[in-house]
Amino acid sequence: MSRLLLGVTLERICKAILLLCLIHFLILMILYFNVYAQHLDFFSRLGTKNSTRPHPYYNFSRPNGTAPSYTAPAGSTGELLPPSTGPESNQSISEKPLPPCPEDPPALVGPMLIEFKSAINLERVKKENPDVREGGKYIPSDCKAKQRVAIIIPFRYREHHLNYWLHYLHPILRRQRANYGIYIIIQNGDDTFNKGKLMNIGFLEALKEEPYDCFIFSDIDLVPMDDRNLYRCYNQPRHYITAMDKFGFRLPYVNYFGGVTGLSKAQFLKINGFSNEFWGWGGEDDDFYSRVTLTGMKVARPHIQIGKYRMIKHARDKHNEDNPQRFVKIRNTKMTMLKDGLNSLQYQVINKVKYPLYTNITVDVGKSPPMSAQG
Repeated sequence: MSRLLLGVTLERICKAILLLCLIHFLILMILYFNVYAQHLDFFSRLGTKNSTRPHPYYNFSRPNGTAPSYTAPAGSTGELLPPSTGPESNQSISEKPLPPCPEDPPALVGPMLIEFKSAINLERVKKENPDVREGGKYIPSDCKAKQRVAIIIPFRYREHHLNYWLHYLHPILRRQRANYGIYIIIQNGDDTFNKGKLMNIGFLEALKEEPYDCFIFSDIDLVPMDDRNLYRCYNQPRHYITAMDKFGFRLPYVNYFGGVTGLSKAQFLKINGFSNEFWGWGGEDDDFYSRVTLTGMKVARPHIQIGKYRMIKHARDKHNEDNPQRFVKIRNTKMTMLKDGLNSLQYQVINKVKYPLYTNITVDVGKSPPMSAQG
């Protein structure tokens, strides 16, 4: 009997303890929700109060009180933000800086079909590349490119080629996430052509507009067949061509350094640019190669499958005849490179026009000396 009473007593004690625990739990829950409700009310009132205050970057002298757009000034070491695409920019100072552009851009397609049979309309090219700014400049909107690239093209009598080049290169460069500007340097008049001088002029004139880090010198009749051939500068001067259809997808000779070449600003200054003394066709590219090797640098190229180019077929331009003195000049590069180049360049800008897809700079490079005086 005593054992039965003891069991009943223990059962009642356990039930009492459980009841006390339940009551304690309910009290805690009531207190918790009460405090939570008070916090919600506090932050709600705080948000309403702050919403009436102007943001410190707002400028109410602008339409609708919108924040002004911001673009880093030329030469700034800060983040380069994309330019405004309308009267007001959607990007404010308070936004996070853009991430670096990827080393291997994800939008590349690899080998491409390049043909020069279809007619090219530049209005169509502009519509297909709407984010290319006046003067043929482009800045990626979703990332920050590591380099600013100036593409320099010596030019005369090649309007047909220019249309094809712009048609193919703008999409390629945009897919490569390049920050670039395109400069067409036109030699005025009908005197003997001087490609080296035009290259030097393009280098100096481009730097007057932007603090470019990388300079790519391209013939207007050469188009890459693979967009993995990245138009950027490297630790060594770059020859982007490893195979050309004109030569059966080979190079004409091992030390060939013409067509499309790229150097950083420091590398180009180190070799004193191109020679100014090669008038007519031939020689300036070989002299350029000698300048690179004489200063201890080496020419680098992409893989042969990536560095393929197609050339637009054409006849030799008028007033660009073979230079009979080119072989003598090439042998003397070591003696002439320090005094013949950027530091001896003379020219006059006749006009500069910013078209939707490129910047056109027409220059007077002077007259060539008689061929007998060029040696």
